[in-house]
Amino acid sequence: MQTIFRGKHFITLQEWTREEIDTLLDVSYDLKMQFALDRPTNYLPNKTVFLMFFEQSTRTRNSMEAGITQLGGHAHFLDTSNMQIAHGEVPKDTAVILSRMGHAIACRNCFWKEGNAYLREMAKWSPVPIINMQDDLYHPLQGIADLMTIQEKRGKNTRGLKVSVIWAYATTHKKPISVPLTQALLFPRYGMEVTLAYPKGYEMPDWVIEQAKKNALENGGTFRITNDQEEAYRNADVVIPKNWGNWVTNESKAVIDSTLEANKHWKCTEERMALTDRHSLYMHALPADRVNEVEDSVIDGPHSAIYDEAENRLHTAKAVMALTMGGR
Repeated sequence: MQTIFRGKHFITLQEWTREEIDTLLDVSYDLKMQFALDRPTNYLPNKTVFLMFFEQSTRTRNSMEAGITQLGGHAHFLDTSNMQIAHGEVPKDTAVILSRMGHAIACRNCFWKEGNAYLREMAKWSPVPIINMQDDLYHPLQGIADLMTIQEKRGKNTRGLKVSVIWAYATTHKKPISVPLTQALLFPRYGMEVTLAYPKGYEMPDWVIEQAKKNALENGGTFRITNDQEEAYRNADVVIPKNWGNWVTNESKAVIDSTLEANKHWKCTEERMALTDRHSLYMHALPADRVNEVEDSVIDGPHSAIYDEAENRLHTAKAVMALTMGGR
């Protein structure tokens, strides 16, 4: 078990070793058990984490705020539109100052070609851990919660598990690619047989595909791409149908375009779920664009693990903070 985490940045899971991720999961399971038993876990007494949000949040904000409270510390919610960032303050100055006032800085910045660079610039100057609450490329807090949920439902030995990450039609907003990108890199490291499915125009960056294949090769998993959604559903043990924007091929911020409208049929239905394994899981990071992305009978049906998945955001967030803000 890896035991030295204090001060370690949590920007991507790709930069954490398999041993470190396993330790993170072990701590998450323990914290979940203590929560169920209503036992105090005051591992971070009087510690402060700053939560910087460039945009809206439900699960991430509340899992972090509730999580640090349950660990004995305190969170400061910071709407960046009300910070000096809105007047042009650079990441270095924000990071240096906040790091002198608290014990960790968490940030969500999903602006395309800006978010991850912003977090890395803060990490360059911050002596306290920078925690990525989602950027334009990665969502490690969601990824670790997804992995925990799969292990809980299908066992910790996930080798050979057929997992399909599938694009789905949605019109709520042009969503980042960070959730499917994180899953594509993480799941092959745990020996899963991963399929990434999407209509043409919704490709991931080339470097993501290369890294995902490398992760699969090194860890006994597989990784493949298809443009056929029925193929992705067929015999799958886990399906994760979720929308993401076509940022790689079209950097426009417009939500609806001709490519999106041409793919309304990319939707998770009961008929497609019938193609999956009899005991398959339906997962979604939420919020789901109900009716467009998925039928209510699926997301509210017997295959769905969405609420367990959402709850695990709390336990994994607590584990990230407990290890990086405390530990040795």
